[in-house]
Parts: sequence; C-alpha cells; structure tokens
Amino acid sequence: MADAVILDGRAIAGVIRSDVSVRVAALRARGTPPTCAIVLLENDEAGRLYANSIVKAGDAVGIDVEMRRLPAASTTDDVLLALAAVVDDARVQAIIVQRPLPSHLDAERICEEIDPRKDVDGAHPYNQGLLMAGESFLVPATAAAVMEILKQPQVPSLDGARAVVIGRSSVVGRPVALLLTAANATVTICHSHTKHLDAVCHEAEVLVAAVGRPRFVTAAMVARGAVVIDVGTNFVDGRFVGDVDAESVSKVASALSPVPGGVGPVTTAVLLRNIVEVSERAAPRTPA
Repeated sequence: MADAVILDGRAIAGVIRSDVSVRVAALRARGTPPTCAIVLLENDEAGRLYANSIVKAGDAVGIDVEMRRLPAASTTDDVLLALAAVVDDARVQAIIVQRPLPSHLDAERICEEIDPRKDVDGAHPYNQGLLMAGESFLVPATAAAVMEILKQPQVPSLDGARAVVIGRSSVVGRPVALLLTAANATVTICHSHTKHLDAVCHEAEVLVAAVGRPRFVTAAMVARGAVVIDVGTNFVDGRFVGDVDAESVSKVASALSPVPGGVGPVTTAVLLRNIVEVSERAAPRTPA
C-alpha cells in the first residue's frame, strides 16, 4: 500500500476564505465592517500563536480582529471584566475566548458570560445545547474544521462508518463526536480511562486524535486503510507537533490530515466564516 493521501488543510481553507472575502466586502459596502475581539491569557505559547494567526487571517480578508491580552496570573474576575467590555461594545459582533483557559480560572463561569449571539467558537452552554440538539448555528471551529476535512472526495462516506475520537473536551472531542453522529457514523469516544485503547482505535475507519500528547497515536493503533485526522497543537522545541506520529501512521492509513497544514488552517478559516455569519445577522436589514 502506498503512503497515505495527505488531506491538505491549506487548500480547503483557501476555498473557505475566498467565500468569506466576498461576504466581508458586501458587509463593508453596507458600512458594517465585521469586528471580532479575542480575549487572550498569555499563559500558553501555542494559544498565543494561534490567536495571532486569527488576527493575520482576519486582516487578509478585511475582518477587524482586536486582541484583549491579559496576564497569565489574571483572576476569573479580571477575565470577566475584560469580557464584559467586549460584550457591551456595539462595534464588536464576534467574541473568542482563547481556550483552554488556565486551570486556576472558572472556565464555565467565563464561557457563560459570552453573549451567545457573538460566540463564534461555540463556547457558551446555550450554543453547546443547540449542537447537542442538532440545531446549532455556531459550531466550535475546530470541530467544524474536522468535518470540512472529512467532506473531501478522498475520504469515504461517513454513513455507517466506525469512528473513534480520542479526547472528550468540550472544545474538540465532544463536538466532533456529535457532528460525526449527525453524519451517521457510529462513534466511540476514548479518554484517559479507556481500557485497551490500542484495540479500540484499531477498529476505527475514521480516527480523530485530540488528546494533547505529542505523537501519541502510532501505526500500531491504526487499522490499515483508516482515515486519520490529527487535531493536536503541541508546541515542542519551538514548533507545532501533532498527536499523531505522522511518519509511521502514513504507512498504514489511507488518508491523513497532518500537523502542521491540516486542521489548523481550516479552523482559522471556519472562525472567519463564523465571524461573517454573526456579522451578517447583526447588520441592519436593508429595506426592500
């Protein structure tokens, strides 16, 4: 068997960004430029680099992205104060609280204070509930990016496919599992307490790795011909490393979305699309 087909996230992102650019131009022509605020705690290098990539990508398509930086030692009240300022700002149609948040903060309380209408990364419990009900307008961007990649023609239909998601976070694992279920896949969620993890993963036709451990998934865990999506964003020795050992896994998988160049660019593009969608909803209606 030849090496896995590489699922090129940059190409997918380019298609999404082209559509976003057209829609942004229309909003600006109406005098309602899309504006997003990112609340960022400077405790995590990977998070900082990712937030900077959103600013750069937004600028390229005409979206104004404002960074609200907070020291790593900020308290929950500090974050809530910064968040309240952007929630109340009529210029700002979209809000991102960069996650994961430091463990000393009350993440649930913080996410509850995001205006659900501005919540472009699907962090608010209301939007998470809509996702659970299959009625979501704002899907967490990384989870949506995984599904965009799985729509590519090199990937077999998800209908009836056995899918395994390693990771159960509210940011990636759970929303991905819900979206896969909605696509009629049969889904197993694995986590740190899963017994016989290698054997469970080896049953997967689609394997999504979102565990946050560098090169955790090896070829021994992957069935021959499986599709593997690496969601890892581990910052190791000055560069991003995925959760999948791409060198070994590419020898057995039929298709692989690697790190870098896979889910990351698509996630950024999906966030831009979400920003445009909330901006379109917030824009004054043009009289008929």
